[in-house]
Amino acid sequence: MDSKGFDRPGRGPDRGPRSVKVMIAGGFGTGKTTLVASVSDIKPLTTEESLTEAGAGLDDLIGVTGKTRTTVSMDFGKISLNDELVLYLFGTPGQERFWFLWNGLFKGALGAVVLVDTRRLASSFRAIEEMERQDVPFVIALNVFPDSPRHPVEEIRDALDLPAHTPIVACDARDRISSRDVLIALVRHLQERSAAARETR
Repeated sequence: MDSKGFDRPGRGPDRGPRSVKVMIAGGFGTGKTTLVASVSDIKPLTTEESLTEAGAGLDDLIGVTGKTRTTVSMDFGKISLNDELVLYLFGTPGQERFWFLWNGLFKGALGAVVLVDTRRLASSFRAIEEMERQDVPFVIALNVFPDSPRHPVEEIRDALDLPAHTPIVACDARDRISSRDVLIALVRHLQERSAAARETR
């Protein structure tokens, strides 16, 4: 696979499946670790630690006061969408004090899922800004919590200042099928972008 993602000719009989690095990003407590764990074909690697008093003045717990653990480095999982495509999933830490890790995690990523908690839209602003800065194509996944407000998609698009071509899908990060469908939406988005780029050459 070349640096653009989906332009390479067919695999051939002995090339094996294509592999794609995908980022799972979003704000603190939006469900990144949960999504990776729910959809991964392998036991996910997590770097969760207990929240302590040391982070009390650093971590914004508004809206997630019941949260007791947090990712301090990254999460890692893998899913085979079919015989030809394997996604390697890298979940980013959400707290501001760990954002310095993002640059290294984004190297080689062809796309990303930005998880959004509609109760706390502002918590995902930083992740969206990073996608745009790194020029990484992404989809927005609205993680539906029991008390999530039901806003029309276009209202959310406007609130997040997203262009019309950025897909927005709803999901339940706890559910494997729902999480898999988010990843399929991302792959389709990448394929559409690749096709559009070829047409303009």
